[in-house]
Formats: sequence, C-alpha cells, structure tokens
Amino acid sequence: MAKQQTMYITTPIYYPNDIPHVGHAYTTLAADILARWHTLQGKDVFFLTGTDEHGKKLQEAAQKAGKQPKAFIDTIVPEFKEAWKKLNIHYDRFIRTTDADHEAVVQKILTKVHKKGDIYLGSYEGLYCTGCEAYYTEKDAPEKKCPTHKRPLEQLKEPTYFFKLSSYQKKILDHYKKHPEFIQPANRAQEIINRVEEGLQDLSISRTSFKWGIPLPFDTKHVTYVWFDALLNYYSATETKGKEKYWPADVHFIGKDILWFHAVYWPAILLSAGLPLPTTIFAHGWWTIHNEKMGKSAGNALKVDQLISYAGVDSARYFLFRNGVFGEDGDFSEQFLKERHNNELANKLGNLVSRVSTLAETHGLTKTKPLPTNKVIAQYTQELESYQFDKALTTLFTFIDSLNELIQSKKPWETKDTKVLYQVADGLKTVAILLSPFMPETTEKIAHTFHFELTKKQLASPLEVDTIKKSPILFQKIDMASKPVQQTKKEEKGKQNNSPERTNDTKKIKKQEQAKGGKIAYDDFSKVELKVGLIKDVKPHPNADKLYVLTVDLGEEKTRTIVAGLRNHYQPEHLKGKKAIFVANLAPVTLRGIESDGMILAAVNDDDSHVVILQPEQDLPQGSKIR
Repeated sequence: MAKQQTMYITTPIYYPNDIPHVGHAYTTLAADILARWHTLQGKDVFFLTGTDEHGKKLQEAAQKAGKQPKAFIDTIVPEFKEAWKKLNIHYDRFIRTTDADHEAVVQKILTKVHKKGDIYLGSYEGLYCTGCEAYYTEKDAPEKKCPTHKRPLEQLKEPTYFFKLSSYQKKILDHYKKHPEFIQPANRAQEIINRVEEGLQDLSISRTSFKWGIPLPFDTKHVTYVWFDALLNYYSATETKGKEKYWPADVHFIGKDILWFHAVYWPAILLSAGLPLPTTIFAHGWWTIHNEKMGKSAGNALKVDQLISYAGVDSARYFLFRNGVFGEDGDFSEQFLKERHNNELANKLGNLVSRVSTLAETHGLTKTKPLPTNKVIAQYTQELESYQFDKALTTLFTFIDSLNELIQSKKPWETKDTKVLYQVADGLKTVAILLSPFMPETTEKIAHTFHFELTKKQLASPLEVDTIKKSPILFQKIDMASKPVQQTKKEEKGKQNNSPERTNDTKKIKKQEQAKGGKIAYDDFSKVELKVGLIKDVKPHPNADKLYVLTVDLGEEKTRTIVAGLRNHYQPEHLKGKKAIFVANLAPVTLRGIESDGMILAAVNDDDSHVVILQPEQDLPQGSKIR
C-alpha cells in the first residue's frame, strides 16, 4: 500500500510510575481524534501508544514498593489501558518497552550503529536528573536543580558508551531547513535550531549504575540509556509483520518538555541507522493547575476519572480541544468545562437536535436542496489536518450557530415549513460526521436519530428522508450554583478579559446600586450617551474565541474599533452592514490586547443561550442620538 494511503500516528510512551492523568490523556486524545478523522477519510491508520518501562526511575519506584521492576510495572500498565478505554480511545497497539519484539529491535539497531562506528567507549561525569533520565550542563541548570522537577541534580560519574551525536549536527540542520514541517508548531522550531547551531555533544547511551534496562549487545555490563531505548518504540512497532508499510511515522504527538530528545536525538539515531525520518514532531503545551505543570511530582495531577465526572466523556474530550490552542499551555478549569458543556453543547447543539427532531416527528421532512456546506467542510478539514483542533471546533460551532439562526428566523413550528426542517437536519448530518472524531458517542446518537451513518460517503450525500423520532436529551445541564474547587486567579483574569463589560465603569454603579436597594439614580443613567452606529466590518478577535472586533461608523470623522462578545451568537455576515445602538461615551479599555472604544447594546436571556443586538426601529443615520 502506498504511503499516502496510510497514516501512522504516535503518542509518547508514558512512564508507568503512577496512574494516568489529564496530561497523558490530552496527548492520547489528540492522536485518537486524528486517527478517527483519517479513518473516516478511508486511510489505513496505525495508532500507537504505550509505556516506557526501563530506567533508574522505575527501578527505584519498584524498590520503594517492595517489588521487582517488571512486577511493579505490570500492576500499573492496566491503569493506562483502562483510562484510555474510559475515554473512548481506540489505539491499534499498546507497546511496552519490555515487549520482546521491541527489545530485539533495540539491540539490532545498537549493533548496526556500533558497527558503523557511531558508538565508542568512554566515561562521563555530570549533573543527572533521575526524573528526566537525563544529564544537564551547568548552563542548562545554573543552580544545579532540574529545570523541570525543581529538585537538586546528582553528580554522577560512570563508564559509558557514547553515540556520535556531534557528527550529525549539519545533517540535522539541513533536514530542518529542507523540511520546515518537521518540528511543529513553528515557534518551537527556532528554539531547537538555535541550540543545535551552538553545537552538539556526543550522547552517553549506556549506564552501569543500575541494571533495569536492555543490555548492550556488544557489552552486557552496560544497559541502554532509556531515551535510546524509548525512542525506538516508534520504529520497532512497525517491524512486526504487516506493519512495515507504516514507517516512517506521519506525526509524533509529544509534550513540549521532551521536544529536544525527539527533534535532535531521534533523527540522529535514524540517520545513523539508515532509516527514513518521520514527517512531523508536534510538541503541544502543558495543562496546568494554578499555573503549575500537572504531574505526580507537583502533587496536582487531575486523574481521568475526575475529569470524566464533571460532565461525561464526550464533554471532556470536547473541552480539552475547544478551550485552548493545541501547542500552547492551558490552565484547567472545572468552571470553564461546565460552562462550555451548558452553553455550547447543551444550549446550542443539544437543543438544536432536540428541536429539529421534535418538529420532524410532528411535521415530517420534505427533501429539498441542502444548505451549502463545502466551505465549512474544507475549512474544518484544513484546520484539523494542520492540528488546529480549537479552530476546527470553532468553525463547526459557527456553522451550528447559523443553523440555529436559520430555524429561529424561519420559525417552522409556526409555518410548518418542512423544507427548512430538512435543510437543518441535513446540516446536522454534516455537523455530526465532522464532529465524530471529537465526540464519538454523541454523534452516534445524532446519526441514529436522523438515520444516517458517520461515513465520508454520507458526508457527500444528501440526507435521506425517513421517519424521525424525537431525540433523547444529549446533554444534561449542570448546576452552576456551587463554586468549582479549581477556580484560579488566571481563570478569573481570563473571564474579565473575555467579557466586553467595562469593569471600571460598573464598579462605581454597583456600589450605588447596593446603597439604593439595587437601583441606580436617574442622574447616573443620564450620563450614558447612546448613538446609532453602522457596523462596517467584523473580524474574529485573534486572542479570544467569544469576541468580534467591529469597525463602527458613529457619524464621526473616524470609525471606531469596538470589541463585542457576539461570536457565539452571530455570523460576521449577519452583523456587517447592520445598524445597532452603541454606548458612545465609555472610556476606552483594552480587551485581550485590542483597545475597544465603545460598547454595542444587546439583549440576552437568563442562560446566555440567545443574544439579540438592539437596533433602531427606523433607518436613522449613523451618529443619531438615542434619548
């Protein structure tokens, strides 16, 4: 099978020294989403995950538990498999570096690289972190503390075999230049390039200070350095009969803290062994809690069961990729997860499915020309296949907004317009198929309600008319009355930045309200200057997915820039060219990096699911005052 017809996706292999948490889940879910998407496209997909089971760290953890290393690891590995099952992750192989076939491949590659002359015996002395299984220079750790684990580094000296990493400096740099897609996102690539240009030192690839590892085939007194062993899992998994067609990997998903090992050590090892290099190494950011990296050493790891408990599996899958940019850090928030579940999944998608299926059960559907979806599908595809998961979901939910707006404006419950119902139902087919990699259980329910299959063929085919029954509730709304336990300062600040409200202007009024039993004086209200404005342009805010940046003509010499929280409720084309009422005399305020000089007035219902901008009843010229 030609390589373009296959897709090979990997996660890092995880240390089984504790049960998996959200940090592990994030990477593995990204791989699962991409694997499901390419399977939907008809590709032959191989999705690999697993555990990294050698090294000093695991040997010490086993000793503390009073067990032999393999027996200790055997009790933890099932926790990973069970977690991935709970999250509806469908991998093709769970590799363990203690698997016999993997160990054989590692020894085969070591022999090949040694015979080539790229491995030699020497001794090494330096600062070592057992947690990272890595040496650090004093330049990297000037206080002699691990930059990741914040613990003192050990001064170690031992005989070791070295891999001639330094001799591959030019070849690696040439590969970066020829293949800019090799390290992603692009902002991380330059950091690696700069470090490599400073020069590479030969790499210590064996240890004698502990025994838990793969023995070197040419000197069994030494065990293989854990990174030389672990990185080869990606290749060894394709050495199994029938899997050879998948190499090289299309994408390695990893955390940003292990990018150096993957972007420098890994290509050098492959070049030395005469093997093709993977297409892309994508280093995503960390999930943090209270701005600290989530993990066992920090004692703040959010376990998978807890993540699922907030709103269910599909809501958790959705939130992790909707609430942040894949490639940047994100601070976890129980509050934000529940808000997205209620406002986006329950109010927008869930209510739309319920509404359309209920009306279709009563009135039926009349087949007509479907709504145009080619642009939505093309944009979503481009964004998903370039690992812009948040943008892909934004594109999809913008389309869901347009379906909600269509049904709200046409009112088929009054007009009995079964053609509009068909168009929206067909649109929901497109939504479900595109959304299925993220939310497989939910989209199966939608497909069952409207009688279609989640396939590429169905994506290109109009919905067939059938008898529709009302959909069960897809998302039970969550009570938001109790304050979440994981509210953070960063999150509170983010909420302020995401809101178009003027906190400085409202604090004084709030105090006055409290003093007057919740009412404000007429004098306070009379200070507000309301004007008619023409919205000349609408652009998405680059730093906030709920905000638009409006260019508004208020009848003044220059147009104004006004930031408005309307992105979840209006398409740009539904705002551009419209007249609305604006507060014209507020002091400018910066909202997520853009100065906003005014405020658009809008009416909103109690749960924020429907927002309507306030417009003048007559066609008044821009700049007209509203009294």
